[in-house]
Amino acid sequence: MSQTEEIHRHRIYIDGDWVDTSGTLSVDDLARGGVVGEIAAAGPAEARQAIAAAHRMKDQLRQTTVVERAQWCEAVADGLLDRTEELADIIVREAGKPISSARGEVKEASKRFERAAEEARSVVANGEFREGSTAGHEGLHAVVKNEPIGTVLCITPYNYPLATTALQVAPALAAGNSVVLKPASKTPITAKILTEVIDSVEAIPEGTVNFVPGQASDIGDVIVGDDRINAIAMTGSSNAGSHVASVSGMVNLTMELGGNAPAIVFEDADLDAAASNCAKGSFSYAGQRCSAISRVLAHDEIHDELVERLEASMDDWQAGDLFEAGTAFGPLISEAQADWVQELVEDAIETGADLVRGGDRRAPEGTPDELEDQFFEPTLLANVPHDARIIDEEQFGPVAVVTRFEDREEAIEVANGSDLALDACVFTSDYDRAMSVANRVDAGGVRINGAPSHGMGDIPFGGNKKSGIGREGIDATIHAMMRKKSIVF
Repeated sequence: MSQTEEIHRHRIYIDGDWVDTSGTLSVDDLARGGVVGEIAAAGPAEARQAIAAAHRMKDQLRQTTVVERAQWCEAVADGLLDRTEELADIIVREAGKPISSARGEVKEASKRFERAAEEARSVVANGEFREGSTAGHEGLHAVVKNEPIGTVLCITPYNYPLATTALQVAPALAAGNSVVLKPASKTPITAKILTEVIDSVEAIPEGTVNFVPGQASDIGDVIVGDDRINAIAMTGSSNAGSHVASVSGMVNLTMELGGNAPAIVFEDADLDAAASNCAKGSFSYAGQRCSAISRVLAHDEIHDELVERLEASMDDWQAGDLFEAGTAFGPLISEAQADWVQELVEDAIETGADLVRGGDRRAPEGTPDELEDQFFEPTLLANVPHDARIIDEEQFGPVAVVTRFEDREEAIEVANGSDLALDACVFTSDYDRAMSVANRVDAGGVRINGAPSHGMGDIPFGGNKKSGIGREGIDATIHAMMRKKSIVF
């Protein structure tokens, strides 16, 4: 944005009203440099007002029907598609995502609201009838029904500012809950447009959804620790998730946190397919995905050949103009994130890894000066020692990390050595070995002969260890946002 353009200021949304505040979040433009916009920052007072508004809606929302909620979700899905280009433009600018990926994210978010409508009809409406089956309870009957849990706090990340937000908000609405939405401070405008779409659906009562962007240091503990919150859905770092869990008290927690996915490649794998999937898993969106392949465990017999094929594919994964269709990725979300990636790469090299390609903070030609230090070129490390930090710590950068293993037991030991256990994948032509390894690897999800992918959210996903609590996915999240009521007669 040029200095002569007016910087638009966005507002927060509480109890059906768009309101301004005394605070400001400035949102960087990762495509063109400068600032893409400003948004009012909620303080503790506004955060409490949002929670109060959501709390007041609980009884009214419990009386809404499954049909009504499904219609809400369908209307939001249509509204998102109507604003595809506007949303895609903002996702490119504030999240630094290529335009093709940004457009795809809008479609995916719309489909998640559509899927939530379907699940509202099939899951939320699906209760039980039971008869007494123990001595002394003969003749008793019970209707076991689903009902909303109450108010859901949605804490969303910067890397999928619309799709992940939809994965939290859509199930909350389908289940009949009120929502307090706290987006990532780096990418709040996308969530603001989603809130506008929700606001435009006249059938959704005012106060059902409340939008409170703000610094976590200012309002994080205020919203997380409020006892009017009944459930928290969060996607973020493991450290942030641990803090939320320590403050939140007795609420339902659904947390998808950090990842460090291993790709275990055995000697009988299709190496072309393995290399292609590992490259995509490592470099897509500059590795800023919880499901990214963060380390490639290659059998000794095929380590060198796999490295050669990975290097040959790297020309297809280059940074560039985010509004060009062929661009693979852009800058990292911040200079601090690029510093972190560089720190891990340098540690790996000092520990004994081979730098095959990359390793520098190199920006493409034409990059605005203020964004140059946020780029990290696609990097390939080979023969990485098992004690290098990058083997066990989440990098969130465009680095393919290849290490060796001698046999199945060593592969499983290395894969399970991290405190993070969100995703994993196994490449082999041996079905029995694939299933055996998949069952022994400690991860919430294991993909066989493909890179990890959470897709639409129709299959439950989530992490073990420090990678999360509970499981996400439209169906799984709806269940986490409901409670059971038994009516006995």
